[in-house]
Amino acid sequence: MLCLDTYALAEIAKGNSKFVKLMNSDFIITDVTLAEFYGIILREYDELTANYWYKKLNSYSRPVDKLILVKAVKFRHQNKQKRLSFFDCVGYIYSVENNHKFLTGDKEFEKMSHVEFMKA
Repeated sequence: MLCLDTYALAEIAKGNSKFVKLMNSDFIITDVTLAEFYGIILREYDELTANYWYKKLNSYSRPVDKLILVKAVKFRHQNKQKRLSFFDCVGYIYSVENNHKFLTGDKEFEKMSHVEFMKA
């Protein structure tokens, strides 16, 4: 199972065929990632577009336990030199805890376990 990060969702929204095909695979996103993505689409487009993507992705979204949030904060702190986003840390720790692959294009995650790295 893949757990997509916001980068992957943005590439899907842009119509990047390399990423659009992910919509036909088994994947999930965290509620935190969905919220971040909603904010990005809202900022770059409008509320109508953000609502469209929310509805399209909502069924793939999974809640994040508070313990995973705390572990993500610790992970981010332990890797502060990499300047990782909180949202990506949540997705990564969620993936590790649930034995999923975290799909990202963020080079800081490229060599980590439980990561499938994919650039646009």
